[in-house]
Amino acid sequence: MGIKRVITAVIFAIAAFLVLFSDLTDAVDRTAEDIFYHTPSGTTDKIKIIKIDDKSINALGDFEKWDRGVYAQLIEKLCVSEEIKPAVIGLDVIFSSENNDEADAEFVKACEEHGNVVTAFSYVFESRFEQAGDNLKLNNMHVADVVKPFPALYDATSHGFANALMDSDDGYVRKSFLNFTQDDGVTEYSLNTEIYKNYAKSQGFEARLPQGTSFSFRYSGKPGKFENVSLSDVLDGTVPAEAFDGCIVLVGAYTAGMMDSYYVPVDRGQQMYGVEIHANAVQALMEEKYIYKLPEWAAALIGAVLAGILAYVCGGVSVAKAAAVCAGAAAARFAAGYAMFNLWGISADTAAFPMIAAVILGYFISAHYYSAKRAKKRIENAFKKYVAPQVVSDIAKSGTYELRLGGEMRDIAVLFVDIRGFTPLSEKLSPEEVVEILNEYLKLTTSCIFKHDGTLDKFIGDATMAVFNAPFDTDDYVYKAVMTAWDIVQGGKTLEGMLMEKHGVRVSFGVGVNCGPAVVGNIGCDFRMDYTAIGDTVNTAARLESKAPGGTVYISSAVYDKVKDRIKADGIGEIPLKGKSNGVYVYSVTDVEENQ
Repeated sequence: MGIKRVITAVIFAIAAFLVLFSDLTDAVDRTAEDIFYHTPSGTTDKIKIIKIDDKSINALGDFEKWDRGVYAQLIEKLCVSEEIKPAVIGLDVIFSSENNDEADAEFVKACEEHGNVVTAFSYVFESRFEQAGDNLKLNNMHVADVVKPFPALYDATSHGFANALMDSDDGYVRKSFLNFTQDDGVTEYSLNTEIYKNYAKSQGFEARLPQGTSFSFRYSGKPGKFENVSLSDVLDGTVPAEAFDGCIVLVGAYTAGMMDSYYVPVDRGQQMYGVEIHANAVQALMEEKYIYKLPEWAAALIGAVLAGILAYVCGGVSVAKAAAVCAGAAAARFAAGYAMFNLWGISADTAAFPMIAAVILGYFISAHYYSAKRAKKRIENAFKKYVAPQVVSDIAKSGTYELRLGGEMRDIAVLFVDIRGFTPLSEKLSPEEVVEILNEYLKLTTSCIFKHDGTLDKFIGDATMAVFNAPFDTDDYVYKAVMTAWDIVQGGKTLEGMLMEKHGVRVSFGVGVNCGPAVVGNIGCDFRMDYTAIGDTVNTAARLESKAPGGTVYISSAVYDKVKDRIKADGIGEIPLKGKSNGVYVYSVTDVEENQ
C-alpha cells in the first residue's frame, strides 16, 4: 500500500509539472487573479485627471472642431506662475495635423514657455513575416506608421507613445509598454513612462524603471477613482489652479463617444478610459507596484511538489479527510498566492493548484467508490455462500447489507441433515472417494437450501445446518424449510443410485425440522464470530435429525401445525429426545404439495 501511494503521488507530481509548465491554465490563472487578488490599493493625490467629457463637449462644441487655443488656455490656467503649476501635464490626445496657424502657435508657445508638457503619439503596428537569417519570422509589432504631433508641437514638448498593450487572449490591459526600439535604433518611451520620468526630474530624483520593454502592474484605482474634474470647469475657473499644484495632470478622453476605453482586471464589468489606465501605470511606476511572474519551471516545480505531497496524504485517509485536506491545501495556497501578489507583486499560478487539488480529490473519491464497490461485490459473493442468491440480490438492491451485531430473538425454522452410516462408509473407501461423496452430498443440500431462500448456517462434519427467516424476514419460512428437507431426501435417492453405480456403496439422509424462537446473531468474540442460531428450537431440530432413519424427514408438531394442510405426514408419536425432560411428538413427512 505504501508503494502504491508513492507511485500515485509521483504520477500526480509529474502530471502537475507538465500542466503548469505548459500554457494550459494561463487564461484561467489570469482571470482568477483578476477576481480574487487584484484589489486596488488606493489612488494618490499626486495624480489628477482633467476630463474631456460630455460636459466639456456641450460647453465647447464638437471635439473634432476644437482649435488648439483650448489647450493653450488650459495650460495657462494651470500654470499660474513658477510657484503654482503642475509638475507635469500629460496630454493623452494626438495633435497630428496643423489646424489653425494662430491657435497652433499659441499652443506651442504655451508648451515651450512652461516646459512641463508631455504629448502623445501612436505607433500603427501590423503583423508581417520578416527574414531572420535563413528563416521567416512573424513580427506582430512591425511599425507600419507613426502618428506624431505636428512638428512644431513635437519639438516643443516631451512625448511618449500612447498605445495600449492588451493581452492577446482576452483583450484586457494588465501591462504597459515601457519603451520601444524602432528599426532606426531610436528608443522611444511610452506616454506614462515619459510622464513619470519628467515628474522625477521635476522633483529632483532619478527615475527608477523596471527592466524590459513592458511591465505588468497593479492597479491603484477602479474606473472613476482618480480625482477628476471636467475640462470646462478648469477653463471657467470653477476649479482653481492651486488644486493641481505640484501634481501630475493627465488630460484625456472621458466619454464613450471618443472610443478610448478598455477592459481592465480590477473591474471586469466596466471599461476604463485610457487616461485612467495611464494614471494607474504612472502610479505603479512611482510606487514600483509591478507584477512579476515566477519562471514557469519554478512555478511548475513548486506545484508538482505540493501535488505529490497532497496525493500521498490523501492516499492514506478517508474520503472525508481527503476532502478536508484538499480544501485546506487549496485555501492555504490561495492565501499564500494572495500575500505573494499583494505584498511582493509575485504572480504564480493562482487557479492552477486548486484545480489540481480538485482533480486529486476527484481521483480518490473515484478510487474509494470503486474500492467500496469491489468490497460490496466481495461481500455479496460471500453472502451467496450462505444465503440464497435471490435473497442476496434483493439485499444488494437496498444497498445496506446490515446485519445486527450481537443476538436477537427471532422465530425461525431450523433444518439439520446428516449422512446415515458415513463413518463405516469412509472406512471402506479411499480418502479421495470419501471427499467426492461428501462434496456431492454438500452440493445437494446447499442447492436445496438456497432454492427455498434458506441460510446455510454451517457444515458440521457430514451434517448440514440451515435456518429460515434469518437473518432476513422470509415469507412462509416454515413451509420452505419442509420443502427443502423433502427435496434433499428426493435428491438423495438420485445421488444414492449414482454412488452405488460408481463406488458400490449406499448413502441416505436423515432430516429433522423444527420451528420456534431462537437467539440469532453474530456469536463469538470481536476477532472470531459466526452468524448462527442457538437455543432449544435448534437443539430439538438436531435431535429430530438424529432419530430420523435414512430417507426420512422428521418434523415436530410445531412444524406440522403450520403446514399440515400442504403436506402428508404420518404421526410417529411422542419420542424422547436427548437433553429434554419431556418427549416431542414427531411426524414423518410422506409427501408435499408444491406451489401452494
